[in-house]
Amino acid sequence: MQSMSRAQVRDQMAQVLAAQGKRLPGGETGDSAELAEIGFRSLDFSELALRVEDEVGMELNFEAAGLRAITTVGDVLDLLVELQQS
Repeated sequence: MQSMSRAQVRDQMAQVLAAQGKRLPGGETGDSAELAEIGFRSLDFSELALRVEDEVGMELNFEAAGLRAITTVGDVLDLLVELQQS
């Protein structure tokens, strides 16, 4: 089983947004960008999670309470990297 780095998850997130004509902010402020401001919705999160699962060959276990706490790009990246390790 392989895992994806934070940078690889970020790349996948950028691809999900690009397919909709949206852009993932980069640079130092990229991780602090609010999901609502960049148009990243729960459906986008689901697509990203599926991409990560396909890549790593395992199912990620999400808890509703943990998902509600996600508000920024960095939160998404942190969660998906953390779930690969549990």
